[in-house]
Amino acid sequence: MDIMKMQEMHIDEVRILYKAYLNGQNLSANTVNTSSADAFYLWRKGGAELFWTTVTSTVFELVGKKSLLKALQEHSKGNANALLNSYMAHLRRFRRFIYGESPLEIASIKREKMTATKKSNTQKLIPMPAEPVVEEYLQRWNTLENYQLQESALHKLFFELCPENKLIEDVLLKAAALNDFYSTNIFSIYPVAKHICSLNIDERLKNADATLVGDIQKVAIGGVTKNFYSFSTKYCSHHNAFDFPIYDSYVDVVLRHFRKQDKFADFNDADLKDYAVFKSILFEFRKFYGLEKFNIKQIDQYIWQLGKEYFPKKYKKENLS
Repeated sequence: MDIMKMQEMHIDEVRILYKAYLNGQNLSANTVNTSSADAFYLWRKGGAELFWTTVTSTVFELVGKKSLLKALQEHSKGNANALLNSYMAHLRRFRRFIYGESPLEIASIKREKMTATKKSNTQKLIPMPAEPVVEEYLQRWNTLENYQLQESALHKLFFELCPENKLIEDVLLKAAALNDFYSTNIFSIYPVAKHICSLNIDERLKNADATLVGDIQKVAIGGVTKNFYSFSTKYCSHHNAFDFPIYDSYVDVVLRHFRKQDKFADFNDADLKDYAVFKSILFEFRKFYGLEKFNIKQIDQYIWQLGKEYFPKKYKKENLS
C-alpha cells in the first residue's frame, strides 16, 4: 500500500480502501463497520496531519495512546480512559493495513485470539458501546420488518384505539396483544388486565411515575401472587416509551456484562429488578459511554439487540415476564 499517495487522499477515499481490506479479513459485518468508522476518529477530531503523524510514528503505541486520550477527553462525553482501548485497537488495525503485520503483531494477534477462545467458546466478543455502534444497531432495527410492523400495530392500539386505561375491555386488548407479541407467557391475562384497570394509571403514566411498574407487576392469580416485572415495564413503555425503558433478560445480561468489564456503575444483580434503580443504571450507562445523543428508547433498542445477538439462550435467566 502506497502510504504517500494515501496521505493525499480525502478521508472518505481512504476509508473505502480500508473497508475493502477489512472485508477481506474474515471479520464480522459489525466489526468492519465499527472499525471503518472508529479508526478515523483522530482524523475527524484533529485533522489529517495529526492522524498520519500518529499512525506512521516509530513509537506508535506511545503517540497513539497520547493523541487518542487527548482527543477523547476534549470531544467525548464518555469516560475517555474507558473508551481508549477500543479506539486504539481500531487504530492498530489500520496501521496493519498500511504496513502489514510484523512478526510481533502477528504473535500479539494470535495471543488475543487464544485468550478470546479460552474465555468463551460460544460467546463472541461484544463491541464497545460507542456512537457508531449504536447508530448501526438502530439502523438494523429499522430493517426488522416483523418488529417494525409489530411496533406499529401496538402504537395504533395504545395511542389511537385504546389510549386510556379506564375500561377493562381496552386494558384487556392491550395486555393480550403485548402478551402475544412478546411471548411473555402469562397464561391467564384477564386477572392482569383487571388488576391494571383498578390502579387508575393514566396520570401516573404521563408523570413518568417509576413506582407504577412495581404496582402493576404483582398480580394475584388463583390465590398465588405472580411477579410480571418485564411485562409491566413493557405495558408502561408502550404508553410512554421515553420515560419507561423495557426490562428483559437480554438487557439484564448486557448491563451486567459491561458492569464487570468497565465498571460503568456500581450495582448488584438484584438492583435491576428495582425499576427506579434500573432506570438510573441505564442513564449511567448512557452517560459513561458518551451516548447522550440517543434517547432512552433508542438505548433500549440497542442494548436489546446486542443481548440477543451476543448472548445465547443459555445465558438468559428464568422467564422474567
